[in-house]
Amino acid sequence: MERRFTQDTHWAGERRSAIGVAFLLFTALFTMDAGLGELDVPRGLTWTGLAGLLFAILLPPRVSVRPGRLSTRGLLVKDTVRTDALVSVRWYGAVAQRMVLRDTEGSQVEIDPTVPVRNPATWHRLDVDARTSIQRGTLLSGTTALRELSERIDRETAQTVFKVSGLEWPSAGH
Repeated sequence: MERRFTQDTHWAGERRSAIGVAFLLFTALFTMDAGLGELDVPRGLTWTGLAGLLFAILLPPRVSVRPGRLSTRGLLVKDTVRTDALVSVRWYGAVAQRMVLRDTEGSQVEIDPTVPVRNPATWHRLDVDARTSIQRGTLLSGTTALRELSERIDRETAQTVFKVSGLEWPSAGH
């Protein structure tokens, strides 16, 4: 039986990490001020606000996929794109790559490409729906980006199989 809804299985861990880092910053600043005898209400509120801002920056959007839809939910906004009616898929960013999906209704969603890489069910759903977009003739730009993502997933899967099997991954020179 095929699952109708999937989401990023690593998101909860990333949320815990964001909470931990923000709490660590808050604790360090609060403790330092208290130790120096300079802690007062305005400074405490400043450190609380700074930790909250750091949490908001570090918390990744939660990605979920169901047939025909991909949604991201951040702290304040939720974006949804029709994956069975995609118009374009493109990459941007050199260091922190992002993938932008745009549909026929003008909606767009930006995701970290590692989300489908590390969540096979998410990639499968996105791939099936993107193929539907191609068959319908709506996906005009982005087949190369999807092919690159598919190749990356295949490569990482093969590396994992080699690693688990105790075999050596072939280097580029072989």
